[in-house]
Amino acid sequence: MNPFQKNESKETLFSPVSIEEVPPRPPSPPKKPSPTICGSNYPLSIAFIVVNEFCERFSYYGMKAVLILYFLYFLHWNEDTSTSIYHAFSSLCYFTPILGAAIADSWLGKFKVLSLIGLSLIALGTGGIKPCVAAFGGDQFEEKHAEERTRYFSVFYLSINAGSLISTFITPMLRGDVQCFGEDCYALAFGVPGLLMVIALVVFAMGSKIYNKPPPEGNIVAQVFKCIWFAISNRFKNRSGDIPKRQHWLDWAAEKYPKQLIMDVKALTRVLFLYIPLPMFWALLDQQGSRWTLQAIRMNRNLGFFVLQPDQMQVLNPLLVLIFIPLFDFVIYRLVSKCGINFSSLRKMAVGMILACLAFAVAAAVEIKINEMAPAQPGPQEVFLQVLNLADDEVKVTVVGNENNSLLIESIKSFQKTPHYSKLHLKTKSQDFHFHLKYHNLSLYTEHSVQEKNWYSLVIREDGNSISSMMVKDTESRTTNGMTTVRFVNTLHKDVNISLSTDTSLNVGEDYGVSAYRTVQRGEYPAVHCRTEDKNFSLNLGLLDFGAAYLFVITNNTNQGLQAWKIEDIPANKMSIAWQLPQYALVTAGEVMFSVTGLEFSYSQWAEFILFSCLLLVICLIFSIMGYYYVPVKTEDMRGPADKHIPHIQGNMIKLETKKTKL
Repeated sequence: MNPFQKNESKETLFSPVSIEEVPPRPPSPPKKPSPTICGSNYPLSIAFIVVNEFCERFSYYGMKAVLILYFLYFLHWNEDTSTSIYHAFSSLCYFTPILGAAIADSWLGKFKVLSLIGLSLIALGTGGIKPCVAAFGGDQFEEKHAEERTRYFSVFYLSINAGSLISTFITPMLRGDVQCFGEDCYALAFGVPGLLMVIALVVFAMGSKIYNKPPPEGNIVAQVFKCIWFAISNRFKNRSGDIPKRQHWLDWAAEKYPKQLIMDVKALTRVLFLYIPLPMFWALLDQQGSRWTLQAIRMNRNLGFFVLQPDQMQVLNPLLVLIFIPLFDFVIYRLVSKCGINFSSLRKMAVGMILACLAFAVAAAVEIKINEMAPAQPGPQEVFLQVLNLADDEVKVTVVGNENNSLLIESIKSFQKTPHYSKLHLKTKSQDFHFHLKYHNLSLYTEHSVQEKNWYSLVIREDGNSISSMMVKDTESRTTNGMTTVRFVNTLHKDVNISLSTDTSLNVGEDYGVSAYRTVQRGEYPAVHCRTEDKNFSLNLGLLDFGAAYLFVITNNTNQGLQAWKIEDIPANKMSIAWQLPQYALVTAGEVMFSVTGLEFSYSQWAEFILFSCLLLVICLIFSIMGYYYVPVKTEDMRGPADKHIPHIQGNMIKLETKKTKL
């Protein structure tokens, strides 16, 4: 019954500004009993819904797991652009459920949104699925089966985490362990989740005839906004000082909207105010798929028994969620309760944010350590130089000039290089350097041009009875993306073709030809197939480790035959990816305390991670202060006395007479 329905009593002094009448529905025909699972109280339809949710979550999380690396390596965007697009996509996926909920409630209903919109596009589809699928599963149960419905939600949540867990582990393997056209197979990594979406659609459609499909019941989101807008506009129109004030600004909507709706909107605004800091928590929590993955690619991913892909570390989150939820519910919270501590929902959420803050502090410490191990970067008017001696005897190299003449002091033996890169200072952005080479009794001068902010290798080679030199730019190898790169110098008098894999090969020119850098998979390369125009042979490249850049000099040793001299230009990543485990454990514990409790209750270098940690700490403090002053609304307070008087509005003016009124 409409609470503002007109009463025929003469004591009623007013009628509302507008009445939203709900037309009576025709009597529903008797329902046929829904088929159940093995004679239990569980409707058979929920099996299709759970399988559909598993496939949809597998598709979403599997695609999202490899997305940041797809942007970085396939589309060749930089880290900042990749991170921005990644989070823009993630934000869209969590914004569109608002639109999906409105469409489902007011127009199509939950079933049609799921089948026609939800499984069509990723972002918009997620918006159609998220607000509908859990509630749609709950609609399949009768009220007398409330216990079974509760268990269903547990199974439903399990299917979400199972889909996320399996896809986050498998999809990076499809990307990194399978080669497509000589590169990571992103086509397969995206194709398998796409196939799962097709399966989700088919499975969901199979149960169409047995679903309980409640009709749309009106758009509650629109009702809330209309109620708020009417209250504001009504208060603005009646702002005279002669008009009595009302207890709450939303009470100005009482002439048009039911009291229960107004009370609900009041509770909503109170909770929304409390939740103002929370989006920052989720924004930082989503860094696991972007910045933390980018951090992982610059770490050593060999665990001894298993070699991880950088995007596979994200599997820790759903795995730890499945472990931490029962651990917190059945152990930690009960121990805290036995200690006499009132661990309320708001306190749990505050502690959760503190744990997430600590997680980013740990991530910052890991990032600092990684940067300490990484090679230094040349600054403005600086270059880094190393010398490779490929002659048959030692060579003394001196940089001519007052500023840099003392940099290369020791002689360089045959087939050796300087122990590290030397920093040379330039007077301008580009400069010609003169080098003095002393070989046997020969004294030679050579000149080479360099440009600032680059790495170079000065290669000294035999030239008949004398020597000569060439300057090789090392720019391509000086990356910090964790990839393994190789290049070759061919000292033979014939071109050499090198097959690094079934899809990757390169040609190196004769007489000290230098190849470009090639990215390869980390692993052992005991027999790399090579050939010249008249000969096939193999080279043992040994272990090519994560993050290292290698130079191989192909030589013909009289005693040992053709072989490769291995030089490590950039050392391999030394810090184990296992050091990311503490930050994942802390952030997941924070997520469990924050997210699960919340459901019950309602980007450069290390400085970037410290910024994230500080931001989360500030948000945590704000939330704690707001939570301290928050007064929970009790159920009995939501229903005031039925005869409480509210001043009546006629048109835009309030009638100031106070008389007994019946609603």
